[in-house]
Amino acid sequence: MDRTFTVDEARSLMPLVREKVGEVVAIRADLAELSHDLRSSGHSALGGIPEAKGFEARVADLLSWFEEQGIEIKGIAPVLVDFPSFLGGVSVRLCWIEGETGLGWYHRSDLGFPGRRPLP
Repeated sequence: MDRTFTVDEARSLMPLVREKVGEVVAIRADLAELSHDLRSSGHSALGGIPEAKGFEARVADLLSWFEEQGIEIKGIAPVLVDFPSFLGGVSVRLCWIEGETGLGWYHRSDLGFPGRRPLP
């Protein structure tokens, strides 16, 4: 889906984005713990390989929600999302990273994260 967002449209989706990201973060932590335990001791209180596969499937399902909305996932540890947009006729990405309280940053599409600036 090739979608562009206004700042207001992207901000209106932030409650859902934060909810979905919260789920990804919780599952990411469980999967990391489960995988570590299985590698180091062969067992985990969180389960075994079937549970790990379930966690992976749930993360994939959550990430597909972002794609369906036209939101780009740039990373999951930490979760980094971009909303394709235009500011002043320039292609940009409205940029949010896990832990931020709101959508307040952007970068030119051709620069990526190192070109991040506060939204005007």
